[in-house]
This record gives sequence, C-alpha cells and structure tokens, in this order.
Amino acid sequence: MELFEQIRREYEHGGGTIRGIAKKLGIHRRMVREAVLSAVPVERKIPVRERPKLEPAMAFIDAVLEADKKAPRKQRHTAHRIWCRIRAEMPEVKVAESTIRRHVRERKIELAMIHRETFIPQSYAWGGEAQVDWYEAYADICGERELAYVFCMRSMASAGAFHCAFPHASQQAFLEAHEQAFLYFGGVFAVLRYDNLKSAVKKILRGHQREETTRFMAFRSHWGFQSEFCNRRKATRRVEWKEKADTFAGTTWCRFRRLLVGKR
Repeated sequence: MELFEQIRREYEHGGGTIRGIAKKLGIHRRMVREAVLSAVPVERKIPVRERPKLEPAMAFIDAVLEADKKAPRKQRHTAHRIWCRIRAEMPEVKVAESTIRRHVRERKIELAMIHRETFIPQSYAWGGEAQVDWYEAYADICGERELAYVFCMRSMASAGAFHCAFPHASQQAFLEAHEQAFLYFGGVFAVLRYDNLKSAVKKILRGHQREETTRFMAFRSHWGFQSEFCNRRKATRRVEWKEKADTFAGTTWCRFRRLLVGKR
C-alpha cells in the first residue's frame, strides 16, 4: 500500500514517466501501471501447493495431535515419534522425517499447543534501551552487617551500568534511583525494560500487558520514556540479571563493603 502511494505521488506530482519511476524505485513497469490505474493493490491469490507425499498421513497426524491435547504434557507425541508410527502403521506412505516435523509444528501452532517464541535483537542503538532491576547485597554499616537493596540500570548498547544502594526497595527509592541514573548517563533512554517490579506493576495481565501503578505512569510521562516488561514464564532474563549482579558484587562490593554513614 505504501509503495502504491509513493508511485502515484511520483506519477502525479513528480512529473515522472512509467519507465523513469520503475527505474527510480527499482520495480517492474507492470507494477507502476497497476498503481496508476488503482490506489489499492490487487489482492493476489497464493496458490496452494499440493503435498502428494504428506496428504495420505495428514489425517493420521491430526488424530494423534487431537488425542495429545488431552494427554499430560510430557506424554505427548514428538514429531519423531509420529514419523516412527507412520512408518510402522502406514508402510505404504513414504515421507521424509523433516516433512513430518515441519507439518507437526505448523499444526501445533494452529491448535494452540505451542506458541511462536519472540527473541529480542542483541544489537541496540545508543541511548535506545536499558534494563532496570533490584538485587540484594550486604554491607557493614557502623559495625553491623545490614542488607542493602541495590538498584541497577544497565545500558543495552554499551553495557555500562549504574548501581545505587538503598535500605529499602520502596517506590520512592525506585523513582529516586531513576533520576540519579538519568543524571549519571546524561540523558533518558527511549525504552526501559523491567522484570514486573511491584514499584511499577500493580497487576500482571495476559501476555505482556500490565496494570501499572499510578505514580509510575506519572513518572514515565514526565520523563518521556517507554516501559516494557519481561514475560514472567521465561527465566532467561532473571538468570542474566543474577549473573550481572554476582559479577558486580564480586568485583566491586567486596572492596566497598564497609560504608561510612554521613550526612546526605
């Protein structure tokens, strides 16, 4: 749709010819003619490919998957097991295991038995994204060992991090630490990712939807950044943060465990 709009704009206001527009945009002249005649692209029919090798086994596979929906999760058929059953129970069907694997995965997604996984790219723009979380550390304060809650904001592009310790992981400390981190980094990140912290999230809804606290929404609106929250079912981010916290504690907190309490 956007390409058709650009073609029509070039043709009507740019004074270009069909050949010139096709050469400029790197498309076929047939597409330019279609855009000139109609602003809406013609819906193209996607031909359905025949599966002569797979079709005899499709009904068998569907029956197995339907039965698996009522079975315990660990007792369901794998694609390899289904392929072995086809070879044993339907010897006249000659189909490759890779074809069965591909079809079983497609059918499981359609039947909502599995979900497509979403991965976050590991290349980031400078000042674009950062991760925020709390972790715990112990410090000797006035001769007594006290538990401290350490706020951490880590840049995804540079891997540089800001750490700040508080006696309590309250919402006031949470918001104050944000302001100190923005001052440390010299600006505000466009996107901040959180791990469903109570200071920001009031209630976890379905998927990535969250009911956020009023003060956090007002704070976010004031500073102008976007917030995203991790999937609570995936422990990958928690493991990553645990490793980062352990590294910082082993390299830095061991040298600054004894803190001097003075006036703020």
